[in-house]
Amino acid sequence: MTDYKNLKLIATSNPHIRSSETTRSIMLDVVIAMVPALVWAVFCFGVKALTLTVVSVVGCMFFEWLYRKLMKKPQSVGDLSAVVTGMLLAFVSPVTTPYWTILIGDFFAIVVVKQLFGGIGKNFVNPALAGRAFLLGSYAGIMTTWVDPAVNKAPLLGGAADVVTAATPLAYMKTGDMEGLKGLYSVADMFLGKTGGSLGEVSALLLIVGGVYLIWRKVINWQTPVAYIGTVAVLTFLFPKAGSSVEWMLYSLFGGGLMLGAFFMATDYATSPVTKKGQLIFGIGCGLFTVFIRYFGSYNEGVCYSIMVMNLCVALIDKYTKPTRFGVVKSDKKEAAAK
Repeated sequence: MTDYKNLKLIATSNPHIRSSETTRSIMLDVVIAMVPALVWAVFCFGVKALTLTVVSVVGCMFFEWLYRKLMKKPQSVGDLSAVVTGMLLAFVSPVTTPYWTILIGDFFAIVVVKQLFGGIGKNFVNPALAGRAFLLGSYAGIMTTWVDPAVNKAPLLGGAADVVTAATPLAYMKTGDMEGLKGLYSVADMFLGKTGGSLGEVSALLLIVGGVYLIWRKVINWQTPVAYIGTVAVLTFLFPKAGSSVEWMLYSLFGGGLMLGAFFMATDYATSPVTKKGQLIFGIGCGLFTVFIRYFGSYNEGVCYSIMVMNLCVALIDKYTKPTRFGVVKSDKKEAAAK
């Protein structure tokens, strides 16, 4: 007979879910998925890409540790979420960004956007994107200066004055100068990452590799990135501003931060819908706003703000896409909605 007295039973409230996944393991997978793009950034822009990323990661971890220490809250640095935020903020910044500037962005992302709202899982917008938006509004010149990787590398110390700068592909597309763009970069260059831009967004190929890894590891679902990229692809194919439809679509997909945003930012757990239908709607919304900003706004890129706008709609999306509960009839649902 079974000796029930010696059994170690654990009583917990429902739902009863068994999983080996933890916040730390999920964040570690995200870090691993970003490593290929980081390696390419170092090859493309120089060692400054690595040091800027390291400074950003250390800054995010320090600010999270310091805040929780001062507020006498349990430390959460070990869950690696601050590491992911630090890497993403560096990825969406030019490689010439001064170290002190990235640290200001780290403070805003971790303390203002994340910790002041309760910490991991309670922020209402993506911290890294909010940090970039803050830096872009405060230091527009720094955040819009791009290195031409075909000419030289970014120095470890110093700013844009020490390098040869160049316009990004999206800057050419904004003016409709497809001939000038094709003269500098081919579609293959855009796909591989032989262009100027933020240090972690230039190689669409390696970002896709990282995204596929996250889907394979079941860290993210395919709905949001596929809906996001697919929406941008359809709109840019149907409404090209210059050149052929296919060329305009491919340059739009591989230029800017679309792949980085679709796989690594729009899929953030805390700021994206939980239902599959909601994730599709969220991705479509991100794609619509991205194309609208690129076409009709004064800013060349639209990924950052499109995701942040859709972050604010997540609660509404979840409300209207939640699945029907078994056993609930329409009259009960109406009574519950009226309360």
